[in-house]
Amino acid sequence: MTIPLKKSDPITVDVALGERSYDIVIGRGILPSLGERIAALRPGARVAVVTDACVATHWLQRAEASLTGAGLTTSRIVVDEGEVSKSYAGVEFVCEELIKARIERNDLVVALGGGVVGDLAGFAAAIVRRGVDFVQVPTSLLAQVDSSVGGKTGINSPQGKNLVGAFHQPILVVADTAVLDTLSPRQFRAGYAEVAKYGLIGDEAFFAWLEAHHADIVKGDAAREHAVATSCCAKAAIVARDERESGERALLNLGHTFGHALEAATGFCGRLYHGEGVSIGMVLAAELSAQLGMIAAADVSRIERHLAAAGLPTRLQDIAGFRQEGLADADALMTLMAQDKKVKRGRLTFILLKAIGQAVVSTDVEPSMVRDFLARKLADAPA
Repeated sequence: MTIPLKKSDPITVDVALGERSYDIVIGRGILPSLGERIAALRPGARVAVVTDACVATHWLQRAEASLTGAGLTTSRIVVDEGEVSKSYAGVEFVCEELIKARIERNDLVVALGGGVVGDLAGFAAAIVRRGVDFVQVPTSLLAQVDSSVGGKTGINSPQGKNLVGAFHQPILVVADTAVLDTLSPRQFRAGYAEVAKYGLIGDEAFFAWLEAHHADIVKGDAAREHAVATSCCAKAAIVARDERESGERALLNLGHTFGHALEAATGFCGRLYHGEGVSIGMVLAAELSAQLGMIAAADVSRIERHLAAAGLPTRLQDIAGFRQEGLADADALMTLMAQDKKVKRGRLTFILLKAIGQAVVSTDVEPSMVRDFLARKLADAPA
């Protein structure tokens, strides 16, 4: 699907998981339909809306109006913005608020927000009363194309990203592309890294389309819906084949082994957004692939050039305060990478590239080689 879609009715993507199947509904201006869509699935349910303080100022009242207009009783749980909420304290707060609101197993949690809110609310829904259904209403580009789809929920540990969590599929995803108009340029660009990822792992034609149309995606015309829908189709297909990441789904982590370590090194703060870490990580993965003789140097340059053109960081030295908190220490970064969820019996798992559109899972890269590779990349950075 590489031809831009015309503006039309909302696009529906099916995540085919048998009895756990659900729809991703994508379109501009569809948030007012949220209540009607939820009421069709759970008529009369109580709904707890989990959101953050920033998203609440823009979209909470509109979401609540849609829900109450469909005859649903609502309560709200507002957390602090950012990764600070994706913590043990954060999930404790949300769980206690859900219990206080008397959300029962036949009720619903709505995650209204970006990736942090979706992961946090989804994890709380997975463990309160041993499982409550939830709906994802992603309000960031990153969440719309990645974290809202596939059922990965969780929080961060001080030792690493997303190390505590559960697989808990939503029953519906409603992605209103108009809400992305309120994102800052930096937030939007960070989400774009995950869009580019889908071209890199399995669709060279889509990557080429992005090279020509990434500016149109920012503008918010039909190209935006096309990019979101194409990304969701790609992820839905992979999730349907490998729900719990026993094989192919690991490809979705291109750039994440490096990126998560960089996020941990910067303290999960605003110095480095998740998508920015993924962008740098994808370039590092491409460069490591080239060192292993897997991908042509011209493809590596093409990847870096496109991500930079989209306004994303591509080098370690692009991170604010580069020399702080272990970022310039290859051994410290290797220690953080060793906590990656994909580690098996102490062996790192890397997603590498044979070409643009051809990603592979590799478990046989020697740690000493990775350490030397990082040391060289760090030495290239200015003091």
